[in-house]
Amino acid sequence: MKFIKNHPSDDSLDLVCRMCPLHLLEPGERIKCMKKGQVLEVLTDYDGALEDLPEWCHKHGHQFIGIEEEDCYKLYIKKVK
Repeated sequence: MKFIKNHPSDDSLDLVCRMCPLHLLEPGERIKCMKKGQVLEVLTDYDGALEDLPEWCHKHGHQFIGIEEEDCYKLYIKKVK
């Protein structure tokens, strides 16, 4: 897991207090509306997302940039295709 700090993002998706499978479904829908090269920040407190989102990125051809941990987890996904 790659930890990062203060990474810029083009859009943010708040999934705090929401669980499986929303942490995979909603980023998938949101990233469809983004342009190639843009970065989506996903806010979550669901521990399962720490493994699931990087795997989802690999499976769907997007780049998992890393995670920042503050009050919640911030996971960063770059739209590649």
